[in-house]
Amino acid sequence: MKSPLLSLPGAVPAEGVDEGVAAHYGELYREQRALADGVGLVDLSHRGVLTVTGEDRLSWLHLLLTQHVSDLPVGQATEALILSANGHIEHALYLVDDGTTVWAHIEPGTQEALLAYLESMKFFYRVEVADRTEEFAVVHLPAGSIAPVPDGVVVRETAHGRDLFLPRAELEAYAEANGPAIGVLAHEALRVEAHRPRLGFETDHRTIPHELGWIGTAVHLQKGCYRGQETVARVHNLGKPPRRLVFLHLDGSEVHLPGHGTEVRLAADGPDGRKIGFVTTSARHHELGPIALALIKRNVPVDAELLVGTTAAAQEVVVEP
Repeated sequence: MKSPLLSLPGAVPAEGVDEGVAAHYGELYREQRALADGVGLVDLSHRGVLTVTGEDRLSWLHLLLTQHVSDLPVGQATEALILSANGHIEHALYLVDDGTTVWAHIEPGTQEALLAYLESMKFFYRVEVADRTEEFAVVHLPAGSIAPVPDGVVVRETAHGRDLFLPRAELEAYAEANGPAIGVLAHEALRVEAHRPRLGFETDHRTIPHELGWIGTAVHLQKGCYRGQETVARVHNLGKPPRRLVFLHLDGSEVHLPGHGTEVRLAADGPDGRKIGFVTTSARHHELGPIALALIKRNVPVDAELLVGTTAAAQEVVVEP
């Protein structure tokens, strides 16, 4: 779905999974600084929106998700995962309950598969699941923003800001009144700085929650059974996930950012050494310069200098080995 905000002056369309919204509006670093200062809004209208209604909605979701949601307070934001039977991450949901409905925004293009899975798990529970992507657009207001929230609009508020489930027909007028609009590249740069994983970027077909630091924020270790829970418990008790997420400071002399999947090696082994991981997301930060997140083998020393392709990189620990 193409956002109407792509018609704003300077808008450059995003590519890949973020296609449909603006990558930036002509001034990437200015947009990042504004976002960090609590100014502007990010158009995330390409993200999927699902709702769950019915009196069993929370108890039913509690059985399916990694998060404890059976008594989720009205208005309290949370995030949760859906795992495979082997404990690998399949979906990430960003949730809030408004008292009658659970609202979730999810990665672009994943709503069809997630909806099919949820429908298959309804059984006798009194719930209704709906894809509301065509009706509602996700808009992100950064922490500290004083932009008003229209009456009746559901809000998911976290330490990083507020996500509005805005009627799609109101998106253009709301952005005009509460801009400036900020592109997803600025949003991504601040996500990388905050070490927050994203489905499809930091995950692959075998990623488990422990590798990304999603334990605690999206996984509740004291709740009952859900699909993949055995893997979560076993790895938590052993304390040995096979990989770990790291934050990288990249050599700023390089012109091009490393793409997703760029191989990571130990600097001591040189560019022809053994692969120990790969870049998941890279970004240009307005203060830190080129930065990245990467998944590397758990036993790589935390003080080891790394090579991303041929670019030198220093690591910061995100997930303890």
